[in-house]
Amino acid sequence: MHGATTREVARASNRGMRKSKGGYPWQHFSPTPRSRGNIVANKVHLPMGIEIERKFLLRDDSWRAQVERSEHLAQGYLIGAAALAAGHARASVRVRHAGDEAWINIKAARLGIERAEYDYAIPPDDADALLATLCDGVLSKRRHHVTVEGVLFEIDEFLGDNAGLVVAEVELPQVDAAFPRPSWLGREVSALARYYNVNLVAHPYARWTQAERDANDGANA
Repeated sequence: MHGATTREVARASNRGMRKSKGGYPWQHFSPTPRSRGNIVANKVHLPMGIEIERKFLLRDDSWRAQVERSEHLAQGYLIGAAALAAGHARASVRVRHAGDEAWINIKAARLGIERAEYDYAIPPDDADALLATLCDGVLSKRRHHVTVEGVLFEIDEFLGDNAGLVVAEVELPQVDAAFPRPSWLGREVSALARYYNVNLVAHPYARWTQAERDANDGANA
């Protein structure tokens, strides 16, 4: 099976973005093209298999006017929250289908913005079969792509039992990398495990208490 690592489809824009003037220091580099299927992505030179990602709630809906494109994603877990909580696994194993692309994702089970992660492309029909037969629940969401000052924010609008939850993600090349803070960006929830997709299958937003939804245990943006 031909493999592809570190989100070569969904996260390409941040890693390949360059600006002629200004911008953020990590946007000025000589990108190396990598490919998965018919997708070519210019990548920041991160260590292989490392994801650095921060998650935020949204203050309002003003980001919607900046959406460049949207896509539907369906995903489930072959190794999910129950196995992780019981200490039977050190990583989640996810199946995701988005458009005509599908892949298996392996991500370290730890809190924080920097985690080991690997992606491997699979046929979409195989992904559908895995989601239907081997995953304990399927998470659905609409992903909206918004670029601010050359930096890509992926805004996930969850569906089904997680309807009402909207989370913005930004992937960075270093843990301390600077990035824009648009007015619609709210409280940071990167360190709150309940906002991780793997936990939204086992404990969906519809079951959260008001205190969990308020996220006062998160960090101010």
